Amino acid sequence: MSDGLPPLREVVAKYELNAKKSLGQNFLFDLNLTGRIARAAGASDEATFLEIGPGPGGLTRALLAHGAKKVIAVERDDRCLAALEEVAAAYPGRLKLVPGDALALDYPAFLAEQGVTGPARICANLPYNIGTQLLVGWLTQKQWPPFYDRMVLMFQREVAERIVAGPQKRADYGRLGVLANWRCETKILFDVPPAAFTPPPKVTSSVVELRPRAKLLECDAAALERVTAAAFGQRRKMLRQALKGLGVDPLALLEAAGIEPTRRAEEISVEGFVALACALSASLAIQ
Repeated sequence: MSDGLPPLREVVAKYELNAKKSLGQNFLFDLNLTGRIARAAGASDEATFLEIGPGPGGLTRALLAHGAKKVIAVERDDRCLAALEEVAAAYPGRLKLVPGDALALDYPAFLAEQGVTGPARICANLPYNIGTQLLVGWLTQKQWPPFYDRMVLMFQREVAERIVAGPQKRADYGRLGVLANWRCETKILFDVPPAAFTPPPKVTSSVVELRPRAKLLECDAAALERVTAAAFGQRRKMLRQALKGLGVDPLALLEAAGIEPTRRAEEISVEGFVALACALSASLAIQ
């Protein structure tokens, strides 16, 4: 789908946008892939999109070309802003550029300041060095349903596997999988080979979809973080041993959650960890 703008490689050459390893940058030039990601994110729904780290604007252009009502793009690298201004000029009123650090934003307040009244949709080729940290922040929003109605994000394949993993995939299952699948329905949509990027990373990437769950198992996110950190921090140990560091009787916690003390972290479902988190919160409230 042509937008009348120069090819991305020409844009990168014009503005001398060599990808910075320190910023976790890998630019995606393949228009077929950026279009596929935009379609997977539902750009034709005329939703308002939040994009983190647009770089020279490959995915940004795809989202706009496929019908996004508006794209709010947060970019830390000032070198990319002139290239993105060209995209904004080609789509008047539909691209808002926000220079800044994506890790420093209070997203509900930030989107309200941008005039977004309904849920936004997050779509991004996330910088590799901050992708997981951003995702955890979005998953642990206090207000639920959250400020987004869907996330379509690119990660390294190994991180994507951890996001969607459950007890049936024990090698990948851990704290991230529990948190992601507690709050969202998750799935890997497709893989992206290293050759699609400039510079090509050493690993395959994957596009992951996360949709907030309408019905959420209630528990305290901080308590869930504590029990998963303890359990998976010593994943080879039985839970009666692994949970000792929580400062409460692990056997009492496990009994309250209905979990056998001889089980290991990788055997426990998301629902089981939520029950453990609720038991921990109740125990701490009594103390």
